[in-house]
Amino acid sequence: MDIRIRASFLPHDDPEASLAFYRDALGFEVRGDVGRDGMRWITVGPASRAGASVVLHPAGDGPGLLLATPCLDPVFERLQARAEVIQEPIEQSYGIRDCAFLDPAGNMIRVQELR
Repeated sequence: MDIRIRASFLPHDDPEASLAFYRDALGFEVRGDVGRDGMRWITVGPASRAGASVVLHPAGDGPGLLLATPCLDPVFERLQARAEVIQEPIEQSYGIRDCAFLDPAGNMIRVQELR
């Protein structure tokens, strides 16, 4: 699955659920996993994109995550069984075809189709 990170820094309240979602559902690799004083910061990213990472942090507000892929439908099919769908793939009036999900911590993930 060819997915690219556009923007990232996401809060979580259940590190195991977040890790399972980003690692198992999206296929991201774990690049770092640091715990301190009962908190845990996990860094993940697509294996094919060494410079792109997402930091899952224990508190605060995150902007959500914007991903991009050359073919949206297979990504949607894979994720719809593993995440809450908040928008099925549609062609937006501003020329982007995308969909949206919520991760286990309630962060919005938008996936755009590259053109």
